[in-house]
Amino acid sequence: MEKSSNSTTLGRTKSDQLLETLAAVFKSPTSQSDLAPGTSDSGGTLSRKSSRRLVVGASPARSSGGGSRNAHIRKARSAQMKLDLEELSSGAALSRASSASLGFSFSFTGFTVPPDEIADSKLFSDDDIPEDIEAGICRPKFQAEPTLPIYLKFREVSYKVVIKGMTSSEERDILNGISGDVSPGEVVALMGPSGSGKTTLLNILGGRLTHSAVAGSVTYNGQPYSKFLKSRIGFVTQDDVLFPHLTVKETLTYAALLRLPMTLTKQQKEKRALDVIYELGLDRCQDTMIGGSFVRGVSGGERKRVCIGNEIIINPSLLFLDEPTSGLDSTTALRTVQTLQDIAEAGKTVLTTIHQPSSRLFHKFDKLIVLGKGSLLYFGKASEATDYFSSIGCSPLIAMNPAEFLLDLANGNLNDISVPPELEDRVQMENSETETRNGKPPPQVVHEYLVEAYELRFSENENKLMDPLPLDEEPKLKVLSSKRQWGASWWQQYCILFIRGIKERRHDYFSWLRITQVLSTAIILGLLWWQSDSKTSRGRQDQAGLLFFIAVFWGFFPVFTAIFTFPQERAMLSKERAADMYRLSAYFLARTTSDLPLDLILPVLFILVVYFMAGLRLSAGPFFLSMLTVFLCIVAAQGLGLAIGATLMDLKRATTLASVTVMTFMLAGGFFVERVPVFISWIRYLSFNYHTYKLLLKVQYQDMVPPLKGIQTDNGSREVGALVAMIFGYRLLAYLSLRRMKLHS
Repeated sequence: MEKSSNSTTLGRTKSDQLLETLAAVFKSPTSQSDLAPGTSDSGGTLSRKSSRRLVVGASPARSSGGGSRNAHIRKARSAQMKLDLEELSSGAALSRASSASLGFSFSFTGFTVPPDEIADSKLFSDDDIPEDIEAGICRPKFQAEPTLPIYLKFREVSYKVVIKGMTSSEERDILNGISGDVSPGEVVALMGPSGSGKTTLLNILGGRLTHSAVAGSVTYNGQPYSKFLKSRIGFVTQDDVLFPHLTVKETLTYAALLRLPMTLTKQQKEKRALDVIYELGLDRCQDTMIGGSFVRGVSGGERKRVCIGNEIIINPSLLFLDEPTSGLDSTTALRTVQTLQDIAEAGKTVLTTIHQPSSRLFHKFDKLIVLGKGSLLYFGKASEATDYFSSIGCSPLIAMNPAEFLLDLANGNLNDISVPPELEDRVQMENSETETRNGKPPPQVVHEYLVEAYELRFSENENKLMDPLPLDEEPKLKVLSSKRQWGASWWQQYCILFIRGIKERRHDYFSWLRITQVLSTAIILGLLWWQSDSKTSRGRQDQAGLLFFIAVFWGFFPVFTAIFTFPQERAMLSKERAADMYRLSAYFLARTTSDLPLDLILPVLFILVVYFMAGLRLSAGPFFLSMLTVFLCIVAAQGLGLAIGATLMDLKRATTLASVTVMTFMLAGGFFVERVPVFISWIRYLSFNYHTYKLLLKVQYQDMVPPLKGIQTDNGSREVGALVAMIFGYRLLAYLSLRRMKLHS
């Protein structure tokens, strides 16, 4: 008992000593003075930018010395605390000591860390320290990797569109002289009501809109936009453009394989994709399909995080996001913006449009751009926005969300907002012309007043935008480079896109609806032509009708399947091509060839059923030649569908044109009309139905005596050559149409 009592007393003495050590560490003036600038003296807490992980050399705008010193101090304190814990472990009073990630949780006999001490120890949390050497835990923080800093400046950016009417055209201003700048390490919010030009400005700054109607200057490290920036810019669109049948892991893995530099191995790229998954909290749904309108998949917040992961996986210097919080609940939106802060603090430049953030979200932005009807109403620090509008006489009369207050002003709505004296005088002077029922000035007058007030303020601070950039010549010259940086070679791009295409479309091709359609048609044909006689002239005429139907069916079916290929993937193609994920030629060849293995499975089942049920020539040669003929017809018909879809890029118009074309080819196929007028007989030579029908007849009846009427005794090389020419000709037309669409956009 006495030994136990001594041991208990020793444990408590050590506990008291450790408590004093912790209090000295957390509350000593020395530790306060060693912290990075921006530290708050009250409570030992840090501001947002200094309390998060400090990256040495990530941004030229940040000081790197303080971060290195803090890391050294934290490691020294961690080692000292570990020694104290090892001494305590020899006493019986110590029941548990955990130092997994420097967020200590002690449980002693007679000793418990007070809650306020735990709150003060937030400086040493998992978010602050990427690695905990003592505990052997390493958290992947790839987004904290340093990257090329890019200072974005835009001056007097304007954009106009021409709206064509029935009798005249009208020119409408979308943006009117927008100016501002964004520096590395900042999260800038672009706010404004619907139709104010937020997305248009974001597209211009991101290099997605380089139309002749764009005026003004946009510079990146003092240089204009170049193709080099495509691999340095991440752009998250408002719509979630993803393949619905791919899982989260597959989506991010393919993005990593295509976009990350060639210097990384395949294993390193796949590891980077896993790091993104865990960093964004997607590990629980990584094997779940993305989903879409008709496919159940991940939630809206998870889908949005996948879109963000697609862009941050390349460690971009500039990250643009178009309303990343739309449709998300407040907690998920807060988590998304928190992720953007983590990205920015590594020296990256983040600019995002946001519709109506909560008050918590609003206070997390560094800078704010407020647009109203295409004009700039405010640009500056987000924390100073309400003070600025108060200085010009617009103050909220009730407690409200700052974002709601700003959006009301941008809409010209002064309800629950004080009216500036200048506007009050104007309303009183003009009386009934401008005064509304509630005594408030009309929205147009409010808008003009806000624009004039900001222009006056901008003229005073205009020199700030003209300040030289704090950069050496090397970052400026890198941005000026016009050389594209591909993440994979042409062959690697083709292989990755080929595998991705098969995985994405296998669900559609092997759906029960499609299989039932093909097999039921084959069974009906087999029953109608059950064991038909090919020895008599009448029986051959009946079989000729069957062969012509086969040529028409496998000419009609692939055309209307291939029409949807490019129009449905237009958004994905535009998004990925804008980011230089792959070459258009690699995509086109992979997209067209990945369909072939899937497209040729159902025809094999069809021929197996029809050929033997109808009693066609039971010989290996005619059977395989008939199957090869059907394959040539399918591939040629697919080429026509691809060409029509790529040329029109509109499903309704493409379907109409395909219907007329296929009907014309069918009528000129040589079964309904044998003597076609000379002036229109050339159509049959463009018809794949005609050449397929002739080939099937030659395969079945060429060696029979007497031959079927109209069958020539050649080997069919002319028909084969015509089908092969159609296969390549139609696809070349489709490729040129896609190239023209890209240049036009």
